[in-house]
Amino acid sequence: MTRSEENYIKTIFHLGGNNSELVATNSIAEQMKTKPSSVTDMAKKLAEKNLINYVPYQGVSLTSFGKKTALSIIRKHRLWEVFLVKKLDFSWDEVHEVAEQLEHIKSEKLIDKIDELLEFPKYDPHGDPIPSKDGKFMERDKQLLSEMPLNIKAVCVGVKDTSTTFLKFLDKNKIALGNTMTVLEKEDFDDSLHIKMEEKEFHISHQIASNLYVKKHD
Repeated sequence: MTRSEENYIKTIFHLGGNNSELVATNSIAEQMKTKPSSVTDMAKKLAEKNLINYVPYQGVSLTSFGKKTALSIIRKHRLWEVFLVKKLDFSWDEVHEVAEQLEHIKSEKLIDKIDELLEFPKYDPHGDPIPSKDGKFMERDKQLLSEMPLNIKAVCVGVKDTSTTFLKFLDKNKIALGNTMTVLEKEDFDDSLHIKMEEKEFHISHQIASNLYVKKHD
């Protein structure tokens, strides 16, 4: 497979989810910042390789082979992110673009060795699950901070927005995975939140709260 084909397969998986739901070609075009006609051309190629099911004017879905391929690419990407953070001291806002390049390395032995070196991590630095070699992974029981009821203690377990600007904002405000958070008040006007994090209280916007994943504290 070419790098472009792998990127399409990964994008279709992210849009269609683990159940391989039908994804509109316009959604793929928007996500990949390309023309719908280019997506249609690629869809035909991927269908010929039995990677996707292509339904003209409706959309595409991954075949079982396509899903297996997508999970393999995602596994590589997320293992590389962990490796860059744990072994090379990259910050979590730096790893995505580098991992985008490294995920196309073909050597399965190399990826297996990295997995072993890292002691088989379950999640990447952004809290996303890492598929095992056989394509299995555990989704966390999580919800957005913006949807949390008041006065329920929760732990930050992931981020929805993995952009460099958002991750740097979190670092600047010392918001990190593993932090304990409690929503104390929600403003009716703009849905912004007054929260307590560890021993500190402060105000955050609805946009920020809508990009932080939390789970109820055990």
